[in-house]
Amino acid sequence: MPITVDPELQAYIDPLTPDEHDALERSLLTEGCRDALVLWGDVLVDGHNRYGICQKHGLPFQTVQNPNFQSIEDVHLWMIDQHLGRRSVSDFQRGVLALRKREILTERRARFLAATPSPQDLPADDETLPVPAPAAAAHAAVPEPKPLRSREDIAKAARLSSSQVVMIEKIQKQAAPELVQALKAGSISLNAAAVVASLPADEQKVAALAGKNELKLVAKRVRDAARRKPNEAEGADDATAQPLDELTALRDKVAALQAENTSLREQVSALRQQLEEAPSA
Repeated sequence: MPITVDPELQAYIDPLTPDEHDALERSLLTEGCRDALVLWGDVLVDGHNRYGICQKHGLPFQTVQNPNFQSIEDVHLWMIDQHLGRRSVSDFQRGVLALRKREILTERRARFLAATPSPQDLPADDETLPVPAPAAAAHAAVPEPKPLRSREDIAKAARLSSSQVVMIEKIQKQAAPELVQALKAGSISLNAAAVVASLPADEQKVAALAGKNELKLVAKRVRDAARRKPNEAEGADDATAQPLDELTALRDKVAALQAENTSLREQVSALRQQLEEAPSA
C-alpha cells in the first residue's frame, strides 16, 4: 500500500543530527531494516528516517498498523512515549516532550469534563443510558495515560529532576531561537541556558552566535551579577554610590561584539572588492 508522509508528524519530534543519520544509514546498509515502520492507515507515524534511507537505497522494509490510534492525539501521545523511552534523547528534549504530553492530557481531560453531564442532567432510574459508538468503545478499551498534574509528575515521566523541569519551562518561555539551537547542539548546558535565557533576546542571540566559550562567559557574568544582588540590598546606600552594574557591563560587551562583527564584515567586503578589481594574472 502507498505510504503517506505527513510533514507535521515528521517534524513533531526533533530530527536526527547529521552524525546520527549517517550512523543509522550505515546500520541499515549493513543489517537491513529490522524494525517495522508504524502506520496509522496509510500515514507514516514512526520510522521517517528509516523510510527515507530505504527509499534512497532500495532496501526492503515491513510495516505494521497500530490498532489503538483513534485520533491524532493518540498518535502524538504514542510518539512522545516512544521517544521518552530512548536513551539518545537529550534531557532538554525529554522535558519538552513531557510538557507537550501534559498539554495534550490536560486538554483531553477538559473536553471530557465539559462533555460529562452534571448530576441534574443524568437520566432517571427508568431511563437507559446511550450506548457508546463503536469508535468510542474501542477507544475506551485502551487505558488512558496517567495525567501529569504536578511538576514532579512531569519530572518522573521525563526522568529528570523537578529543578530541571523548571529550567526547561523557563527556556521554552524566554529563550531566543539561537539559544535553543545552541542548547540542542550541545554548545551550552541546560543550567547555563536557563541562566542566559534571563537576558534580553538580542543579547542571547549575540552570545549564542559568538559560540560555546562566549556562552559560558555570559552565563558566568549573569550568575555573578545575581549573587551580588543580596549584598547590594543589605547596603543600599553604598550600592547606589557604586557605578558598577554587571548587567550594564554585559550589555556594553554585547554592543562591542556587535560593532566588531560589523567592522569585520566591512573588511571582508572591502577585500572581496579589491580581489574583484585586481587584474587577472
